[in-house]
Amino acid sequence: MLTQDEPPLHRNASVHQRPALWADVPDAQWDDWRWQMSHRLNTLEELSQLINLTSEEIAGLTIEDKFRVDITPYFASLIDPDDPLCPIRRQVIPLGRELRAFDGMMEDSLAEDRHSPVPGLVHRYPDRVLMLLTTQCASYCRYCTRSRIVGDPAVTFSKAEFEQQIDYLRKTPQVRDVLLSGGDPLTIAPKTLDYILSSLRSIEHVEIIRIGSRVPVFLPQRITVEFCAMLHQYHPLWMNVHINHPKEITPELSIALGKLADAGIPLGNQSVLLAGINDSVNIQRELVHKLVRNRVRPYYLYQCDLVKGAGHFRTTVAKGIEIMEGLRGHTSGYAVPTYVVDAPGGGGKIPVGPQYLISQSPGKVVLRNYEGYITTYVEPDDYDPHMIDHLDRQAPQRAENGQSGVLGLLEGTADTIKPEGFDSIHQRGGVQHRLNADEGKWKPYHLHETPVQPEAIETHTNGSNAKPRREDSAVPKQSE
Repeated sequence: MLTQDEPPLHRNASVHQRPALWADVPDAQWDDWRWQMSHRLNTLEELSQLINLTSEEIAGLTIEDKFRVDITPYFASLIDPDDPLCPIRRQVIPLGRELRAFDGMMEDSLAEDRHSPVPGLVHRYPDRVLMLLTTQCASYCRYCTRSRIVGDPAVTFSKAEFEQQIDYLRKTPQVRDVLLSGGDPLTIAPKTLDYILSSLRSIEHVEIIRIGSRVPVFLPQRITVEFCAMLHQYHPLWMNVHINHPKEITPELSIALGKLADAGIPLGNQSVLLAGINDSVNIQRELVHKLVRNRVRPYYLYQCDLVKGAGHFRTTVAKGIEIMEGLRGHTSGYAVPTYVVDAPGGGGKIPVGPQYLISQSPGKVVLRNYEGYITTYVEPDDYDPHMIDHLDRQAPQRAENGQSGVLGLLEGTADTIKPEGFDSIHQRGGVQHRLNADEGKWKPYHLHETPVQPEAIETHTNGSNAKPRREDSAVPKQSE
């Protein structure tokens, strides 16, 4: 139950010792999220007072056109000043190699701009949208997927663009789930966030609102009882936080997560697999155990995206599968995230992992467990999947506007999924082999005449139109 009695964070638990740089800052200021935001570190001079910077870090901080640097004093206080490999430090301090190009690098690797019907809204999946509220964050991750638009202090989304987003949602009844992101939606003015949440909740077909945020990690002071009470008004409301390493789970963060959970907000976690930071079975196991102790369900483990600045953070997919092999069966199922590759080009999240289905035959499947134990599961020979049809017809069905995918093949609503241009490429000019030129030989197999397909009308090299032909019929015999 929420209470307005909110003692300062430093009185709730034994916290880490503050660096000397902030030793004289009063607790009331340190625990004020606005003070934290207004005292972020972003220059070589400021960071050198706190950290023994390496030559490559100095190069990263002084290079032109770098992605924005801003670090809250709280998060900076978690950095080991003498360890260049500190996992906190690696995530927020730029390196000289950051702008080095790599194979496959893209500006917008997830093709979000291409799926944006109005500014700031990404409609990639049939029934849910991503709503970008701001380009600002409390601190800036060096591997940021949206570094192409995030970080410019002079550019963000306007109220007029929020209204366009809301209007699009009102007119699109297939959308039932809205994810608020950015930048970080918890950095915008509380009244603005309240207005957006209330506007979304007034749309009848929007069933679920989700918030994706790293603010609890960078700025746990932002998660006040008053703020949680505001969120509590808009249930069902979910939140995914972004914790990459066990060292980020401090007493302050635990307190913030506890407030959110006590407000009835289901919490999930999205991590990015980062080379030299969390690409270890032991680190990942410690992380997921700490998460569930804080009432946070591990949700996704992301393969690092193909964006500028992220090249030195990337691992192989094989490393991610190895980590999943070390989690599944070795710990509780609800502590195991789904490992995904967010498909370059806008294909969405694709789950990948170890193969547990070894083989199958009619009526039997062969499976293996995490230990390598191999067994068989015998399937029923009298199962009738059509028995459920009468109930299935009574369940609500949502339009997916051509995005039914493989399920459409299984359900019989489509016969094929073809790459772009497949039919025209495989016509090969429409020249049929002479052995198939006798149309009469095929007639016994034709149940009915196949209509002429418009795409089957071809143009010869001399510019004259060819005669229409049926897909399964022959063209006149060609000279040999």
